[in-house]
Amino acid sequence: MEILPLGPGFAAELRGITLSDVAVDDAAYAAVRAVFEEHSVLVFRGQDVTDEGQLAFSRRFGTPEITKVGSASAGTYFAVLTTIGEDGKVVPADHRLALRNKANQLWHTDSSFKRVPALTSVLSARVIPASGGETEYVSTRLAFERLDPALQKKLENSFAWHDYAHSREQIAPGLATAEERSALPPQCWRMVWRNPANGRGAVYLASHAYAIEGMEPAEGKKLIDELMAAATAPGSSYVHRWRSGDVVMWDNRATMHRGRPWPAHEARTIVRTTISASEADGLERMRPPSRQAAE
Repeated sequence: MEILPLGPGFAAELRGITLSDVAVDDAAYAAVRAVFEEHSVLVFRGQDVTDEGQLAFSRRFGTPEITKVGSASAGTYFAVLTTIGEDGKVVPADHRLALRNKANQLWHTDSSFKRVPALTSVLSARVIPASGGETEYVSTRLAFERLDPALQKKLENSFAWHDYAHSREQIAPGLATAEERSALPPQCWRMVWRNPANGRGAVYLASHAYAIEGMEPAEGKKLIDELMAAATAPGSSYVHRWRSGDVVMWDNRATMHRGRPWPAHEARTIVRTTISASEADGLERMRPPSRQAAE
């Protein structure tokens, strides 16, 4: 297996290995898992991707999420992110599906608004436009390491609230349905997630974050905004330009990502599987003490 660094201090392309190799071979999985812990974003080119193959690969890293209510693929292991409507045509810009896709253009980490957040997401290219639609990544681990030590210490003992409806409201009022709001109540997580494999910390942030426990709303939001701006500063990102057969996976504990716009008239379909975090991934220490006691 060849490791080709891609981004500014994180992200790597893996050559000489396939999703199928990882799905069936323990040594291949161990090698890829070690690179994942170190580089946070992994790129596999030229893969022959099927739903079954993607799911088998994903299961090596943990328990797959069931896609949330309100999604076209709700109740399955797959989140199908597409611009194609039920009539087989590309939806207009004001269509609810297009607005939901636009929400993915906010900086975020997957599933921070869920009762069990995500370890990793696996995204495969199925239908790709001729241009645009890139996915951009930043390392919140490197962002944390750039912070002043006093602020690092403060964040280690701070907790932020995350809410799916909060991020969707930034795109359009009512974009999160009543069913989604009921199924996805706000969640509170530690603001620094330490990786048990290497001890390195990362700021745990997303567009879903709206408040910091124990801080006045305006003060907490200001700190969140400042941390988001620092993490996404110019020159700190890896931009993935999709090609057919690409598969990208990333560490939701240590990165944020966002989609970039694509031509509104062109079809685009990508398929995501998301793997839930576990105590082995550092989840238990993420819970506020009050939640630990309650659960």
